[in-house]
Amino acid sequence: MNKVFNNADEALKDIYDGAILLLGGFGLCGIPENCINAIVKKDTKNLTCISNNAGVDDFGIGLMLQKKQVKKMIASYVGENAEFERQLLSGELEVDLIPQGTLATRCMAAGYGMPAIFTPAGVGTEVAIGKEVRIFDNKTYLLEYAFDADFAIVKAWKGDTDGNLIYKATARNFNPLMAMAGKITIAEVEEVVPAGELDPNQIHTPGIYVHRIFEGKNYEKRIEQRTVKKLAD
Repeated sequence: MNKVFNNADEALKDIYDGAILLLGGFGLCGIPENCINAIVKKDTKNLTCISNNAGVDDFGIGLMLQKKQVKKMIASYVGENAEFERQLLSGELEVDLIPQGTLATRCMAAGYGMPAIFTPAGVGTEVAIGKEVRIFDNKTYLLEYAFDADFAIVKAWKGDTDGNLIYKATARNFNPLMAMAGKITIAEVEEVVPAGELDPNQIHTPGIYVHRIFEGKNYEKRIEQRTVKKLAD
């Protein structure tokens, strides 16, 4: 099975209106820039996007929000996107805010083939509204379902032609968990190498989880909030 594609357009050729997408990244670190740009160009609509955050106004998922491609956003942190706020307050965008650990564990559960997990996160808050509650050892837990995503779209530093992936630094956040969880996992990497070239001990995502891989181009790797130290007088 050939997993290698020439570019994002080819790898995402069958993304369809109404699809549920897992999108890797943490802030603006380790996000699948090429794939997001391809989805924007393709103008796919009514998407449900599951991501730690919603990008910023002119980058990442924020570009999809600008084009009204996102029907529902499932995320943990959304504080850097004015267009997201506008769509939420106007009722144009459905939003499900969930604790960050719950988001990660629901991805993990999907990858492990588990239908649901129990977690104490959110007990006694709005997060718990309408959810099943169970008590174990006198502690209250919420039932949270594993994600059921059509596509997982992730970004890695290096990958091989079998789909094995290595992430670099902070990009090793939600990407490995999401790579496990999609029915079809698409990985963009900074470098594709022949199978067997990667050190097996350094691989973070085994190729069995990855269905398509391509070498991305022109990464911006933006910093979400740049803080610099003032020079002494």
